[in-house]
Amino acid sequence: MAMGFLCLAVFLFLGLDLDTGYAATTPTSEGVEITYGTVLKLMHERTKFRLHSHDVPYGSGSGQQSVTGFPNVDDANSYWIVRPQLETSARQGDSIPSGTIVRFQHMRTRKWLHSHLHASPISGNQEISCFGGEHESDTGDHWRVMIEGSGKTWKQDQRVRLQHVDTGAYLHSHDKKYQRIAGGQQEVCGVRDKRADNVWLAAEGVYLPVTETK
Repeated sequence: MAMGFLCLAVFLFLGLDLDTGYAATTPTSEGVEITYGTVLKLMHERTKFRLHSHDVPYGSGSGQQSVTGFPNVDDANSYWIVRPQLETSARQGDSIPSGTIVRFQHMRTRKWLHSHLHASPISGNQEISCFGGEHESDTGDHWRVMIEGSGKTWKQDQRVRLQHVDTGAYLHSHDKKYQRIAGGQQEVCGVRDKRADNVWLAAEGVYLPVTETK
């Protein structure tokens, strides 16, 4: 498994087109399916910042690993692996219909995109963190993919909202930025209502093709 992720990392930085995946270097590529096992960046539609995490804990709230919006495209800490929800028969290469529950594993630290009822540091909305590890995950890591518009399965050119299953909050960001530890990075938080600032797009990454059913 470790070697597989090493190869994916090499493919990401070399930008190669392979039989095992499509390397995307532009923010959107029309019609490219997002499947389980894909490694991607999530771009906040309005600000163009990428969903980011690194091994720095929050100084308040849960004290778990922080999640922010990062301004630069070429950052290795902004890659996430799309995984199935817990206790499912979904497999690598399966497509993801609208309404499906997924998990996002941070590629560098192996922790899961997570939320819970703690206040976010800047706005006081719901905190978004990274938590757990390779063999430690719970329903706080579950996110429902909600496609905006008429699309039936998640594709790279589609606008989506990501709703936290346990709390109902939408993954959200805005212009408010950190001044010190994560200076220049913007807050990522959860809010309960649909807003223009909780729309995301799949951006750069390695997109695994849909596995054909035999």
